[in-house]
Amino acid sequence: MGLARPDTVPGPAPGTPILSLSGVCKSFGALKVADRISFDLPKGQALGIIGPNGAGKSTLFNLITGNLAVDAGTVRLNGRDVTRDSAMSRCAAGIGRSFQIPQPFGSLSVFENVCVAASFGRNLPESAVTDDCITVLRQCGLLHRANLPAAQLSLLERKRLELARAMATVPDLLLLDEIAGGLTEGECQALVDTIRSLHAGGVTIVWIEHVLHALTSVVERLLVLDFGRVLAIGAPDVIMASAEVREIYLGIDV
Repeated sequence: MGLARPDTVPGPAPGTPILSLSGVCKSFGALKVADRISFDLPKGQALGIIGPNGAGKSTLFNLITGNLAVDAGTVRLNGRDVTRDSAMSRCAAGIGRSFQIPQPFGSLSVFENVCVAASFGRNLPESAVTDDCITVLRQCGLLHRANLPAAQLSLLERKRLELARAMATVPDLLLLDEIAGGLTEGECQALVDTIRSLHAGGVTIVWIEHVLHALTSVVERLLVLDFGRVLAIGAPDVIMASAEVREIYLGIDV
């Protein structure tokens, strides 16, 4: 996308997965929310994550980003072990994330919201990220709203701003957490078109979503979570044809 984050570590060897989880576990008391989760994500791919409510999807994101500490297992980003790194360190290393409920700084303009994300996420002064923020706003369909206070945005525009703030950190890996939720069919399609364009530009994506038609129109693979464990991972058409997946995720008695 023409934006660059300062390099602080040597680049990965060719063919190294951009994200690799190995035996990742997390429990809250007797409740296992991540049960030996393992998978690799190649650079440039889009992976969708589905599962019933309470399956551990958002918890998995928190373990990847460092908002939660793992109990066991390893998380690697571009081949580097980041398991014990802070959330801020992982953001600086290349992980960007959107959240289910957009919470922009309402009194700041759209442009200022994106500048804050770019400056803190890349450890640069605002003067150094201004042009990049304009580029991100254009890519995310918000340039015409740049000077509007974020509190005045529609739901779709707040979702776009959430996407733009994540993209402003110049992520190697973009995590989207139910970003299409609550939108109308037309709004959902407009947002999907934007996400598809970002992915076509080379952005690697992991996307949690309940709006299946939106998800499967972008991702190359689907991962199914159930009670914190990986039930299946593979091509979307194969996964959605699975009797076990349909019974657990869709509630169909097969």
